[in-house]
Amino acid sequence: MTSDQPLQDLHPTQKRIHRILDPDHPLCREDVVWMLEYIKKKVADEDPALLDLSQPRLLQNFRFFAEAAMSLIHRRHCSDQEADRLREWLRQATYGLHNVNPREPKP
Repeated sequence: MTSDQPLQDLHPTQKRIHRILDPDHPLCREDVVWMLEYIKKKVADEDPALLDLSQPRLLQNFRFFAEAAMSLIHRRHCSDQEADRLREWLRQATYGLHNVNPREPKP
């Protein structure tokens, strides 16, 4: 989230994204599924924000989307470290689709 826009001024969808990506929020399966559905809908609707992304960035978004989705398939619960990693995958998978800016991914 940008520092010049208070949380209460955000659209409810942006508030939920901000809450899910907040490291202090306990991440649950429902949150992850919601974020994956959000991304899927943006892609299916051909959101114009995606057109602004380079092909390499789109491929990175897809990679992180797949990592998050596969983590749901392979794990029933996760530690704090795994939750942080999952949260970062979600942050990177939604790059360019909202105003919460991710850090650059580590190679």
